[in-house]
Amino acid sequence: MKVTVCRKESFNAAHRIAHPEWSDEKNQKIFGACANKNYHGHNYTLSLKLSGQVDPETGYVYDMKKLGELVKKYIIEPLDHKNLNLDVPAFKHRIPTTEHLAIYIYEQLRPHIESRYEIKLILEETDKNYVEYPA
Repeated sequence: MKVTVCRKESFNAAHRIAHPEWSDEKNQKIFGACANKNYHGHNYTLSLKLSGQVDPETGYVYDMKKLGELVKKYIIEPLDHKNLNLDVPAFKHRIPTTEHLAIYIYEQLRPHIESRYEIKLILEETDKNYVEYPA
C-alpha cells in the first residue's frame, strides 16, 4: 500500500535576485524590489513529501525522526540565517530564485533517501508564493 508522509520545516535566508550580466536598471525592471543591492529576506517554509510502501514490520513509510535529521543536516544548517548569494556555494553562479532553491533542496536530499521513495517538495517563499518540485 503506497502512502505519503509529510514533514514541515522552516528557515530564514536572504538573497538578491539579479542577473549578473544585466545592468542594475534592467535587473530592477525585471525583478523589482527583489533586485535590491542590499538583499532582502524570507521566512521559507519547506513541506517535504515522501511516498512509498508501508513497512509491514514498523508500520512506517519512512522514519520521520531520520527524515528530520536529514533535513536539519542538509537543508536547515546550510541555509538558515544565510545570505544565499554569498554564503551558499551553489548560488555563486545560479540566481537564488525560489525555483532554483527548491531544485537545490531536492538535489541535497535525493542522494540520502533511497530511490524507492518518491520525493516531492513545496517551498513557500511567502504566504502567497510557493514552488513545487518536481512539478
